[in-house]
Formats: sequence, C-alpha cells, structure tokens
Amino acid sequence: MGTAAVVKAFGDIRAALAVLNAEVDGAGSAPFSAADPLAGLADGCLDILAGAREVEAGIAGLKAKAAVKYSESAFAVAGPDAPVVAQEMAVTAEIGCVLALGPRAAGSFLATSHALTTGLPRTLEALQAGTISWQHAVVMADETAGLDAAGAAALEAHFLDPDAPDAARGCPSGELPAHRFRVKARTWRERHHAESIEERHAKGVAERRVEFRPDRDGMAWLSACLPADQALAGWNRLTAIARSLQGPDEPRTLTQLRADTFAAAILGSGTTDASGTPAMTDECGTHALPETAGRTLARDPEGPDVLRSSIRAQVLVTVPVFSLMGLTDEPAVLDGYGPVPPSMARRLVAEGAGSFYRVLVDPRDGAPLEIGRTSYRVTKAMRTWLRMRDGKCPFPGCSNNSLDTEADHLLAWAKGGTTGISNLGQPCPKHHKLRHSTGWKPTPATKNEPPGWTSPTGRHYQSEHQDWEPPQRPPGFLPDARKLREQIHLKERIPIKERSLLEEALLQHLAR
Repeated sequence: MGTAAVVKAFGDIRAALAVLNAEVDGAGSAPFSAADPLAGLADGCLDILAGAREVEAGIAGLKAKAAVKYSESAFAVAGPDAPVVAQEMAVTAEIGCVLALGPRAAGSFLATSHALTTGLPRTLEALQAGTISWQHAVVMADETAGLDAAGAAALEAHFLDPDAPDAARGCPSGELPAHRFRVKARTWRERHHAESIEERHAKGVAERRVEFRPDRDGMAWLSACLPADQALAGWNRLTAIARSLQGPDEPRTLTQLRADTFAAAILGSGTTDASGTPAMTDECGTHALPETAGRTLARDPEGPDVLRSSIRAQVLVTVPVFSLMGLTDEPAVLDGYGPVPPSMARRLVAEGAGSFYRVLVDPRDGAPLEIGRTSYRVTKAMRTWLRMRDGKCPFPGCSNNSLDTEADHLLAWAKGGTTGISNLGQPCPKHHKLRHSTGWKPTPATKNEPPGWTSPTGRHYQSEHQDWEPPQRPPGFLPDARKLREQIHLKERIPIKERSLLEEALLQHLAR
C-alpha cells in the first residue's frame, strides 16, 4: 500500500475532523440529547475535548516515531563517509521545515523523540495510548536525562505502571498538568538519584544573578536567580504582604500588589542595609523536621523587618532526621519548590529555632499521622499537618503552595462536619471561593489523602497526592532505642521528658 495507505489514512482523519466540527457547531445528524439539546451539547463538547486530548497524544507519538525513523533513514542514505555534524544539521533542518519549527525547537523535538523511542518504552506506549500528553513525555525525557537505564526504567515505572511496588498515588500522571508532573518527577528523581545535588546546587549558587529582559507595551522583566529557600521565602512574603493590603477600598489585584510591593522594596522604600541598598534578608520562617521519621519545627527568626511590615517570610522544609544529622544525603523537600540539598536544610535548622511543635509521620511510608480535635477552630498544629499532607492547594493543576491556603471544612460544621484532618481541606483563596460560589465541590479526604473535586457537570477529578516514602537509614546504622533517642533529642534540643507514648513507640520501632 505504502503512499496510498498514508493518503487514505489522513483522508479518513480529515473526514473525522469534519464530523466532529459539525457536532460542535450543532449541525450533527442527531443532537447529543433530544430532551435537553443545550445541556447535551455542553456535555458532548467535554467528551470531544477529552477525545481530542487522547488523539493529539497519539499523533504526537506518531510524529516522534516518524522523526526518528526519518533521521535513521537519512543517515543510512548519506552513507558512513558523510560528516556527522553536517548530517545532523541537515536532518534537523528538514524536520524543522516540515513541522514549521525553528532550529532550536526542531533539535529539541528530535532529541526528545530519540529519548522516547530508544530508552523510554513505557512513556512512548502511554503517549501512543493517549494517557499522557507530549508535554508529559518531554518532562519524562528531561528528568531521565543523565540516569542509567535502570534509573530511567524505575522512574517510568513509578509514574506509569500502576502495578509497580512503589507506584505513585492519587491523580494519574497523565491527568496532572505537565508543570505539576515535572515537580513530582523531579522530586522522585532527586530523592532516588541525589548523588550530585550538592555539586549542582553549589554551581547554581555561584551563578546567582539578576536579569533584565525587555517586554512589549513599555514593560520589562526584572528577575533574580537565587537559592531556592531565599527565592521562595521572598515570594511567600510578597504574597502575605499583598494579601494584607487587600480590602474593599483597594482596587489593585493580588498580582498587581505583589508587583508594587516588589518595586517598592528594590527602589528604596523598604529596609536598607548599611550601604543604603534595599534589603530582603528575612528569608526563613517555618521548617519541618521529621521526628523519628519526621518532626515539624516552627521558627520565627529575629531579624530586620522588610518593607516596614510586621509580616515575615515563611518557608516549610521537610528534612529526614538522618539527613539532618549528616548520616545520609537524602534531599529535603522545600514546600512549593521541591527537593533541595540536605546542606540547605541543615543550614536553615542550624540558624536557630525559637519554638517547636510536632507532627509525627509514619516510619513505614513517611506519611503524617492523624491529629484529632473536636472544636471548630483549626489549630496551628493541624494547619501544619494539612500542609504536610497536601503540599499545596488540592485543586487539580493549582500550584499555590501551602503557605497561601485556607483551612476549609469539607462537610460544613453546621451540617455535622467535624474538625478532624479527614474532614479538612486547604484550598487557596481562589479555589476556596470557587467551592462556595459555584457548583464545584470537594470530595471526601482521608488522613493521608487530600480531597478530590467534582465539577458542576458531575465529572470527578482526583487531587495530586504527596509521594511519601520511608526515610533512608544510613548503612549499618541500627542503634539501640536510648542512643537513638538521645541523638535525636540532643540534635533537636527538645527535653526528653516531653516525649509522648507514640513517640516512644516510634523510637522502639526504629531501633529494631
């Protein structure tokens, strides 16, 4: 068949597109619903969107295979004597022209296609089946770059094989927006392949900088590449100050208030150092330190106020206790960012802490344990627990981190809902308002799983779950309970007499 089969197949695709366009325009042979044509059309359009997403992914997989096969064929036709670099440029240029891509985009597409077809079979299979998008495939290729075959296969299996021993929980990877999938994939990679994170972080710190980039309409971008804890703390503080300025008489949006606050700081209306340069130094706030397997540590540091405001930056960092003690190199996790070098976590904790409160986590899987309350008020410890459980606003695709969220009873208190972790969510202000002003409703949660969401059309969307894992133990490190207890409490400066029965049980468990 050859060319004739290809022509016919694309002809059938174009005919199918014509049918689907007619259905969207309401000109199909039959309405989606004879009883309620308008509601039927709305529901039918969602079905078309879902189907189109799957078909687009399948087409992307076809393009990747075709590009690689063309590249291999072109190299074979050119013969062994053809200059390799010149041939690569020729192949990339041809693909770029066919797909109307620039040289850089064409090269990136071809590199990703090679990665999928030669080393990521699960990813290519999922792409062809329509369960992930091309953007997800790009993330997988990026995050497996530099890993050996076994490491790449393990990362693929974690996210794409539901039968894997340590399969990712919650919303399937293909149903996460690609930017959220990148966060989860990078977190898993750094946790399991962290050998070089310290070296890469040191290189990044050495390359810290501020950049200026002109934009259109008389605007420009001013951005800074900083260590993650400083950058995130600055962002959290800008958000907190901006929210404090909102009110009925404030016409500016949250985004505009952040920008104006930032501009005021760097243009000299904030706190300055001895040289008169605006300072943004109050970067540390709340930290999480696993107790036995996990502990939460809160700190409100003393230091210069910024922007003449009493609002302080907050950062939540979860660090495995053995990593904190310098016995393993397991990365810490910075809330709203992802994995960071253990040295950064040690520095944040070592700089001092004024008060402690605890959220125990299960040493078997790393998940926080339930904290129960009977009053309507959500305590500070429960809010911290929710932050550790959810990591961010649980609405699908939202990246608003847990320091900018609001506690919410899933079943209203007035309707019999309790103030227990399993009946609490922490949507960001935008999605909190969405829940109470539209037909979007959260679904039940558990002590370890955030709530999902049901749309006004009745479709259910799973929330993103944290990938909790047991903390790593250093090789051969099995001290008795007393020694382990003394090391942990000495390191955290918590009186031994304050241990709870549950803490004692966890200590005994780890000492086995």
